Amino acid sequence: MFQINEDYQKLPGSYLFSTIAKKVAAFTQANPDKNIIRLGIGDVTLPLAPAIIKALHAAVDEMGAAETFRGYAPDLGYDFLRKAIVENDYKARNCHIEEDEVFVSDGAKSDSGNIQEIFGPECRIAVCDPVYPVYVDSNVMAGRTGVYNRDTEMWSNVIYMPCTAENNFVPEFPKETPDIIYLCLPNNPTGTTITKSELSEWVEYAKKTGAVIIYDAAYEAYISEDNVAHSIYECEGARECAIEIRSFSKNAGFTGMRLGFTVVPKDLKCNGVSLRDMWARRHGTKFNGAPYIVQRAGEAVYSPEGKAQLKEQVAYYMNNAAAIKEGLSDAGYTVFGGVNAPYIWLKTPDKMTSWEFFDYLLENANVVGTPGSGFGPSGEGYFRLTAFGSYENTAAALERIKKL
Repeated sequence: MFQINEDYQKLPGSYLFSTIAKKVAAFTQANPDKNIIRLGIGDVTLPLAPAIIKALHAAVDEMGAAETFRGYAPDLGYDFLRKAIVENDYKARNCHIEEDEVFVSDGAKSDSGNIQEIFGPECRIAVCDPVYPVYVDSNVMAGRTGVYNRDTEMWSNVIYMPCTAENNFVPEFPKETPDIIYLCLPNNPTGTTITKSELSEWVEYAKKTGAVIIYDAAYEAYISEDNVAHSIYECEGARECAIEIRSFSKNAGFTGMRLGFTVVPKDLKCNGVSLRDMWARRHGTKFNGAPYIVQRAGEAVYSPEGKAQLKEQVAYYMNNAAAIKEGLSDAGYTVFGGVNAPYIWLKTPDKMTSWEFFDYLLENANVVGTPGSGFGPSGEGYFRLTAFGSYENTAAALERIKKL
């Protein structure tokens, strides 16, 4: 008789945003007259930039002619996109990355969950706490995380790096030695980050301990401070210890298009085995490539017109972030983030738990946010709001919250 992967049974409850969606759906059904404003999930709302639409239309036309039709994409992604990525995201920042070290995918979430497959089952992971839940959940599915303690909401074999108000919501080197370190900077959910010099210390730590850093740079387009690195490869030695994951979702509005990439340098090896070659083997076996038309749209992101248009979109969302942060501060809330990321991290009032505040906000202001505890135990007592809504909805949500 067949058997199931028992590790899936260890996962507590459903995925965070699935739980939120169910609660909001139930509230909507019971209160059909309520106008709900969603500032929870980090989904963009502005339409695709004109330069991207133009590229999509042209690529669709190509797919309609026998002479220019494209079938399966190359394993690593089309040359035109990988070249644009290397030139604009890396060479422009004096980072040495080669085109065959870039693996185009259907998004950072997929790569964040799948990258663990090339590591051994006994590897111990270290994660910021709180952080994007995919890192831990995917390792639970792989059997690496040990036993879940429902009282502490922690896994016995996961090394947690608490990010709290006491350390400005940035990770400190763990007391135990990890094999894999997940860093999401700027951080989701706290919206905080570290300087380039501080990131360089993490590179040195990884090299010293023999660990690999999985660096999620999905929000790098929102960095506003000059002393913050946009890529971990700006740090000397990172090619020997770091894998970088990028997304087109937040910088270019591709949440409904699906496009991302992962960089695995050839210098990154374990006992002489190339992780780049391992990821290439995994990628070629399990992935058939992002669609041609979407990759052409990705190329347009790097065009002069695309850069200018997307800079305006990023500024629009960051204006929302500034409005949320200022408005909540004026209303007496303690708030963080919103400077280098489109997320506001606020302390829940009146000692409410994260989920209590979620229910309170939904029922009394008809505003949806994300409970901080869903990102890890250190997120308890905090709440995340996203700046990805329209300005009008953002302003309306603020007015409702202020009246509570």
